[in-house]
Amino acid sequence: MRTVKNAPVAIAIALALTLAPAAYPQSQDLGLGAFADESGPILMAVDAGLVVRSLDNPYAMFVLFMAARDQSASVTVAAKDVVMVYKGREYPMPTLAELRGDYGGVIRDVDFYRRLGKEGIMSSWVRLYQFPDESSFFPPLTLQSALAVTEGHMTAFDGFVTPVYFKNPGFAKGDKLTIKVRDAKDASITGECEVVLK
Repeated sequence: MRTVKNAPVAIAIALALTLAPAAYPQSQDLGLGAFADESGPILMAVDAGLVVRSLDNPYAMFVLFMAARDQSASVTVAAKDVVMVYKGREYPMPTLAELRGDYGGVIRDVDFYRRLGKEGIMSSWVRLYQFPDESSFFPPLTLQSALAVTEGHMTAFDGFVTPVYFKNPGFAKGDKLTIKVRDAKDASITGECEVVLK
C-alpha cells in the first residue's frame, strides 16, 4: 500500500480551498449598478445606481436591502454598525443629524433614485422577501417620509431596506468598495456586499 508523503500539505490545501469562499464576499453583479451577496447570515443587496451617476456628490447614497438568511432568526442591524470599506480604509456612516446638517440633497437623491431602473436589484434574492418601508436610517424631510430609526429589524420573510450614506472619499469609475453590516446583539452574525462603481 502506498502512502502519501505530503498528506498534511494536501489536506491543508484542500481545507484552504474549501474555506476560501467563506472568507471573501461572493457578490454578484446584477447590472444597473446593483449587487447582491447571499454568502453570510445576513443577506445583502446594494443598489449603487445613483452613486455611479453622481460620483462627485459630497455624500454617496446607496440603497441597502438586508434580510436574515435563517427565517427563524431575528436580526437587528444598528446604523452605527453599517460601514464601507474603500481602498483598505473603513468609513462609518454619518448620523442623521450630521447628514442633515452637512448635506441638503437627500430629497433630490430619493426622487432621482425612484426614477432609476430596479430590474437589477429585483433579479436577486430580494424578490422573495417583503420590505416594509415605514422606517429608514435616512428618511427625507417630507410629509410622507418614513420614521427615522437607528436600528433595522429583520425576521422571517420581512427584510429591511434603507438608504445609507457615506462621505464621498473621492470615488472614480471602476472603484471597488464593500459595505459590511453586523447584528447588534451578536457580532458573529454579519453580511457584506462588494460593489463596483461602473
